Amino acid sequence: MSIDRASRRVPEPRSSAEVTGEHSQFRLDLERIRFSPYFSRLSAVTQVIAQPGAGPLIHNRLTHSIKVTAVSRAIAVKLTDAASPTRAFALAHGCDAVVVQAAASAHDLGHPPFGHLGERVLDRLARETLGLEDGFEGNAQSYRILTALDVSEAAPRGLNLTAAVRTAVAKYPWTTYVDGDALGDGPVPRGMRRTADGVEAQKYSAYGIDAHDLEQARSGHPSLQQSLECSIMDIADDIAYSIHDVDDFYRAGVLSQGDVAREFRGWMETGTELRDLDDETLAARTAPPGSALEGLRRKLFRSDPWIADDDAFADAVHGVADDLVDGLLASPFDGSIASERALSSFTNRWISHLQSSVVPAAPDVVRSGLVTLDRRAWHEVETLKFVHRHFILDRADIIMYQRGLSRVLARAVKGLSAWATDEHDRDRVPQRLKELVEIATDGYARLRETRPDRVPIPDPADVRRLGVGRGVIDYVASLSDDQALAVSEALDGRPDRLWDIGKNL
Repeated sequence: MSIDRASRRVPEPRSSAEVTGEHSQFRLDLERIRFSPYFSRLSAVTQVIAQPGAGPLIHNRLTHSIKVTAVSRAIAVKLTDAASPTRAFALAHGCDAVVVQAAASAHDLGHPPFGHLGERVLDRLARETLGLEDGFEGNAQSYRILTALDVSEAAPRGLNLTAAVRTAVAKYPWTTYVDGDALGDGPVPRGMRRTADGVEAQKYSAYGIDAHDLEQARSGHPSLQQSLECSIMDIADDIAYSIHDVDDFYRAGVLSQGDVAREFRGWMETGTELRDLDDETLAARTAPPGSALEGLRRKLFRSDPWIADDDAFADAVHGVADDLVDGLLASPFDGSIASERALSSFTNRWISHLQSSVVPAAPDVVRSGLVTLDRRAWHEVETLKFVHRHFILDRADIIMYQRGLSRVLARAVKGLSAWATDEHDRDRVPQRLKELVEIATDGYARLRETRPDRVPIPDPADVRRLGVGRGVIDYVASLSDDQALAVSEALDGRPDRLWDIGKNL
């Protein structure tokens, strides 16, 4: 049975002076998210390149979230425009621009220090060191912040958001405990993969401890399917990510026009010959130019045959080559007005093109939400994401730096968990950590009452151990990049930044 989109877990009184329509309730949600300290914290969390090493104009998680919000709103407004052929479709599935904005503003709240590296490291530590079966996942952490960790006057836990906004935040609307048998033998949703043992959820929007809340918010929605408002936010995130990372790397001067041109021209000139090479040859260090793009083409056909198309892929490669390789990258960024204008023109042109390319998805495509990018634009986004992934994220110097940051997080998690379980000293852990452990412990105890579908119910003897583990992860994930460094160094006995840690920890 579906629930009222504007309903909240804890009913709130409405004053006679308040406009009581559901739209105003969604705007209240948006304000609660934007005034949250977790939202402010995103200004000090790395997107891809840390600002101290690349300058203040590089995107952080906050500026990324603001831009995703703008793109999301533009898409929602276009879909519901009175003259749009998609208006009836959008309204039938629920498409409020303020819900979309709220979800976009909240979608990255759970990202830990140091970008996606931090997410991978915390997941490994949560599973292997702390014994948390559902590990760490940025999307699930965002949902946990909204529903359990942040505070408002309206409820004892969380921001007490409406069901529509909580549903719109859930990009991967399931927990890690997936029923593989229910999916059959066909394609699995994005965020899942088939393994020898069945189906594994690589991405998910709620930990087991928060599963009951997600089930309640999504009551009446088809299983495993995003809401329309969530699909819009998801696409906007992809659009902003694909464009703004290129923007950052161009500004930072680390995107070499020669290297990118060599790869793109290699594929355009010898694509037919490259198709005859086996996967191992393509991946070799001595592979000919264009091999990495050919690898991308094959990956798209393996993972998304519902939309992958050779002609569309070729058009996308040629289009990106013309506008990025032979256009923007042909003149290095030098901080001049001319280079700023060229970058602004490139960014605005692509954002406008991509957000106007959103269309209703074909029915029964498990790999897509209710809306998607059209075939050409979908391939263009994948090609743009390839540029920064292949030419930046795989660089040895970036990986070397990330290995150092992974040790920072490992020291913080192991040091804090040891402290929190030290019978002689655990009462002196930071007050915030103590409270997060209690919140998590209470949550695991409540699992025995709510018993959400397929989520393992902990034995009473394990409740405290799990509470400490989840509380430590909640604590470390809530730090800024600089705070994580300071905490790690203090736990390691280094006094250099002792007073930088601050009482807010």
